[in-house]
Amino acid sequence: METEEIKLKNTIKLEELAMFGLSIYLFSLTSYEWWWYLVWILVPDLSMIGYIINTKVGAIAYNIAHHKLLAIGILIIGWYITNPELELAGIILFGHSSMDRLFGYGLKYSDDFKHTHLGWLK
Repeated sequence: METEEIKLKNTIKLEELAMFGLSIYLFSLTSYEWWWYLVWILVPDLSMIGYIINTKVGAIAYNIAHHKLLAIGILIIGWYITNPELELAGIILFGHSSMDRLFGYGLKYSDDFKHTHLGWLK
């Protein structure tokens, strides 16, 4: 890999780490105990069940569950209507998506689970 490409990938990882940290901070502002974060943080990966049907359905389900705009929208709605469960769902979705991207898992193309917007998984 070229040096510039490595620097860019590291910049993206740093950005995702900051957003993951933001999700932890936002969670700390809720009234939930810390163990709830650990319980719920991997739940969005249940969306991979769609891959049992085929790669197209799997990619759609995965991408919906890992889209940061959806997470932010759910969080804002939760804040607006004062619904702690929606706030938690938005924070968890946002944190999980950032954590995944920190580890190189991106939104999926429909041809293969390993084909992501961040490149091919190894």
